[in-house]
Amino acid sequence: MRTDFYTFWKHALRERLVTGADRTPFRSPSGAVWLSRWALVCLIVGLTLYLAVGYDAGFIRINAATAAYPDWLWQCLTVLGDERVPFALALLFALRYPRVLWALVLAALIAAAYSRGFKALFDTTRPPGMLAADAFNLIGPSHTRASFPSGHSVTAAVFFGVLIYYTRWTALRALFLALAVLAGLSRVAVGVHWPVDVAAGVFGGALAAWLGAVLAARWPGPATNLWVHVAVVSLAVIPAATLLFDDAGYHAAAMPLAVLGAVALGVAGMQYLLRPWMGYRRVRLP
Repeated sequence: MRTDFYTFWKHALRERLVTGADRTPFRSPSGAVWLSRWALVCLIVGLTLYLAVGYDAGFIRINAATAAYPDWLWQCLTVLGDERVPFALALLFALRYPRVLWALVLAALIAAAYSRGFKALFDTTRPPGMLAADAFNLIGPSHTRASFPSGHSVTAAVFFGVLIYYTRWTALRALFLALAVLAGLSRVAVGVHWPVDVAAGVFGGALAAWLGAVLAARWPGPATNLWVHVAVVSLAVIPAATLLFDDAGYHAAAMPLAVLGAVALGVAGMQYLLRPWMGYRRVRLP
């Protein structure tokens, strides 16, 4: 008996989720070590800066040093911490590695509580709200409130931290760590965060990534639940689509963001609609 497309689609996606879940381990001890050490280093750096020099420690020097590099570089690096970018990137591997997606979801929830909770608790002033305009280099939009911790740094550390946890190759782990650190550094380079904010952000993001991966290992069921997966992917499509027309004030990154958004939406459409439809048509052929 021939099945309708909806039934075929559900069966096909469930099969791919189960197959994808087998591609990644439940736990990666070496990845956990990387994250714990990374978080510890960030904590030490942040505390040292704050206790030895003060909350604004190192900002002027780092901001001035990074001004020697082109603005477009820092704009492209700083958008790695834009929450929409991890959503779009996750669409590229969500179906192939559903366990990684589930770990990202849990880590993101923990990180959001950490970042927004501390921002609301402290509501510290950012560099543009304290320094004269000619005292530092500002790239892109100006922000004056909710400085601690750096939300972009948290986001980048969460996303790349989860990838570090699951990746088995040292070279890739080093690359992901470097990208997260550079995304955090870019927040000082564009002039909207103090170094302490970045250290706290990367610390919280790395810790959230580790906790998210551990929770995903102990509670793996939703990773292969079709409707949980579809709900997460459907939510990710919305911010990914906004990358096509909203560069968040970093105009030099507009084209890369638009390309990422288009590719992410294209891959999602292929994986979740076109490929099942092609499979269904083959089955329907007499």
